[in-house]
Amino acid sequence: MIIPTLNEENIIEKQITHIRKLNPETEIIIADGGSQDATVQIAKQNGAKITYSKPGRGTQQKSGAKKASNEILLFLHADTWLPTNAFTQIEQHFSNPTLLIATFRISFYPQRTLLKIISPFSRYDTFITRFGDQCIVIRREFYEHIGGFPELKLFEDIYLLEKARKYTQIHSIPSQVVTSSRRFQKNGVLKQLLWNTWLILLYLLGRNPEKLAEMYRKKL
Repeated sequence: MIIPTLNEENIIEKQITHIRKLNPETEIIIADGGSQDATVQIAKQNGAKITYSKPGRGTQQKSGAKKASNEILLFLHADTWLPTNAFTQIEQHFSNPTLLIATFRISFYPQRTLLKIISPFSRYDTFITRFGDQCIVIRREFYEHIGGFPELKLFEDIYLLEKARKYTQIHSIPSQVVTSSRRFQKNGVLKQLLWNTWLILLYLLGRNPEKLAEMYRKKL
């Protein structure tokens, strides 16, 4: 379990505790990007391993994957919560040796009507319905074969999933993770959805990811 963090002291202990309740044996790696708060200290106190890198989810997750020692890698965002049957589902689906990569389906908190409407589409394997927020589960051998995460600050998940699709379909695990909708609340659900889609299209058309990351962070 690889979790990229940057100043997540308010939730990291709850996240680690939640994962431990679901599967006490899970190797938890906090891939920190330079937190200035107590994130790393809290993670260490709760038994997690730590890697350090420059900020950026791509770079951080790449660093975390290098430290992982298991066959199946799970990349989970700090503000995304696994369902109670997550590990049962993973074991069941990945018992099929031909299954290389999967994501969970998604729901949001706090819930909003439009987000509730679009959540079911996360079962479909397209570049606008599959993201890192859904927890990417991937076999280590396949992860390394496709080159792993790029060192990008944005759309590292889109890149990885697009590389994977050249070899296989992204499987949908039929349980929902719950992820924060804080950015949608801040900017408005429809406005943020349209903005996200536009930035993804620009990325796929070859625009500079660093520039797109700056655009993503700005207030809409």
